[in-house]
Amino acid sequence: MTLVHDLTEKLENKRQEITAWMNMKRELVPIPIYGSVDIRDAGWKIGVVDANHFPAGFNNVSDEDKPALAKLLSQHIQREFIDCSWVHLYPESHTRNKGYIENISALKELLILGGFKCTVGSIEFEGIGHLMGLSGPLKIDHLESKTVDGKEVLVIDGQSPDLVLLNNDLTDGLIDGIANLAVSPPPSMGWHRRRKSQHYQVLKQYINEISEIIGIDPWFLLADWFVSKDKCLDKEACRIELAAEVDTFLQSLKLKYESLGIERKPVVFIKNDRGTYGLGIMAVHSGQQLLELSNRKMKKLMYSKGGVDVENFLIQEGIPTSLTTEEGAPVEPVVYLVDGQAASWFYRINPKRSDIENLNSPSAKFESFAQSGRRYGEHAFGWHALVAELSMLAMGQELLSYGNEN
Repeated sequence: MTLVHDLTEKLENKRQEITAWMNMKRELVPIPIYGSVDIRDAGWKIGVVDANHFPAGFNNVSDEDKPALAKLLSQHIQREFIDCSWVHLYPESHTRNKGYIENISALKELLILGGFKCTVGSIEFEGIGHLMGLSGPLKIDHLESKTVDGKEVLVIDGQSPDLVLLNNDLTDGLIDGIANLAVSPPPSMGWHRRRKSQHYQVLKQYINEISEIIGIDPWFLLADWFVSKDKCLDKEACRIELAAEVDTFLQSLKLKYESLGIERKPVVFIKNDRGTYGLGIMAVHSGQQLLELSNRKMKKLMYSKGGVDVENFLIQEGIPTSLTTEEGAPVEPVVYLVDGQAASWFYRINPKRSDIENLNSPSAKFESFAQSGRRYGEHAFGWHALVAELSMLAMGQELLSYGNEN
């Protein structure tokens, strides 16, 4: 069995060529201001299994990484939004999620460290003066949507910010008042429009190109997947059709594993093709499991953030993680990127889940690279950074296909 880890020398030998290729590709697409990716490293395959354009979790990055993150944020903003001095951070409406509020506090800290005035608020936070995070209260600035000179804009004390930094994935649709302001990431990348499958389709093209440069099979760097469309899972006929598609896909994975000497029973994840927060995700090892689901579990699979019913499903190969704690708990790397560059890592650890399950649950804990990089980060700056930065290129290419939308 071939391990990707055994091919590291090939990667390092092509480092200069890869850097030149990356720089060339970055000139061709709009580079995201920030993003995060979850990576699975099975040893025999390493791939991005989730890519977020509106990342939460900045509170999990180490203090040592903050100056570099702040510098990259500043460089991106000053390059793309000339003369910007005031950034308004527009969050999700998770007023009771202390972990998320701590993420916003960390982002505000990074922006201030980068030299910007930073305000925080949402038009949904009417009458809220502060939100409580893990480390204490976060000030909320009173934000309004007003008509100024015939245009609807967001204002604080009668003034509009130079830039609105979205940390809201727009599952519920566009926000009133941002159409006439500078906004990043572009609203067209919100989950009201974006699809996971579009990301992996574009990412596959970049993986193919970089694999040719390195001289490896691109299969080693990308989870296999397909999209099952127009599935009304409340109807038996749709469930039967999806189950058959899953069985066919699992059989193809089984044959591939056998050809490579991988002694592992394939598993697939069924995900709603849009949305975040681990909703609408299920792992199965046979189509029969879908047919035997209780109504409660079926409804959970069909439900996404914002209460939007799911119709299209991304069926994705499950990549087990080979990274574990000394006690055997599974570990997966999470890479945070700014201006397209892998800038910080932390590790999601979940002692209540297996090496193939979704680790993003309330029982997960997090350790920064500064804490645990020596244990889990052997390939952080190699394979993990490579696939993460390719994912950011793919996000840029996605934006070109979606177009700008406010």
